Amino acid sequence: MIDIDELEDQFSIEGEVGFAELEEDLVFITVSNIHADADICLYGAHVTSFRPQNNLDFLWVSPESNFEVGKAIRGGIPVCFPWFGPHQSNTELPQHGFGRLMYWDVVSTATNPAGETIIKLQLNSSVETKAYWPHDFCAEMTFVVGQKLGISLKVTNTSSKSFEYSSALHSYFNLSLIGNLSIEGLQGTKYHNQLLPGDSIQEEEKLEISEAITRHYYDTEAPVVLVDSIYRRRIRIDKTGSKATTVWNPWEETCTQIADLEDDAYETFVCVETVNAFEDAVSLSPGQSHETSVIIGLEELVFDNSF
Repeated sequence: MIDIDELEDQFSIEGEVGFAELEEDLVFITVSNIHADADICLYGAHVTSFRPQNNLDFLWVSPESNFEVGKAIRGGIPVCFPWFGPHQSNTELPQHGFGRLMYWDVVSTATNPAGETIIKLQLNSSVETKAYWPHDFCAEMTFVVGQKLGISLKVTNTSSKSFEYSSALHSYFNLSLIGNLSIEGLQGTKYHNQLLPGDSIQEEEKLEISEAITRHYYDTEAPVVLVDSIYRRRIRIDKTGSKATTVWNPWEETCTQIADLEDDAYETFVCVETVNAFEDAVSLSPGQSHETSVIIGLEELVFDNSF
């Protein structure tokens, strides 16, 4: 049982960081600073909203999403850990691992000199995690809420043996309409098409989506820019510690088969995911750590004033 009063006493920052039961009694951290507002669910260390000042929410959450222990939240930025997609040998284990299906502990909250809010959450190996995965680990999520949203997943091997894991920061982005979207930054990049198996190279400068898509782009650390012509914004996604990027939209037929998605949900979101999987799965020796980070914000336009 989570004691909200105790969390408030230890970690709240007056006028900036608070704790509340939202969405069917799950416990959230609420952040409101000079730059942005954000909601972070302790269940799954899951960001469900990031709203820079004078802008619409960057993130999309399904109106049909479950908000209950034992089920993943559909939308926002789920944390996939310690595997991405189905488990390799046991399909009865939860899709995308157990990290998004457990409460994470609050480690610290702070404000930096720039007025950004820094939140640290942690998940350690336990009897509960070892029912799914037999390794000792410490996973730490750090959130920096400012004009941009920074998120990092740091995994440390606290066991006496090496292990391998895969992960993703599975971001759902809010769109005016899928037909208004173009995605820049992936031209010339090799990808695996999960729906039509095989590898290809993206030839087009801008990716536009007009059908179901599940593409896993390999060996890329390049920033990606989401251009929404109606919302008139360019959301830039920078990452480190990851060499795989996944782009996903289920389209209509799959939406009708997913219980926590409305039939037309595909029209208003796209997932661009920061991934460690496939050829970029992470191997850690005892005591080693790996950190995967993403920074999401409006692209800064550079104007030429030389004339």
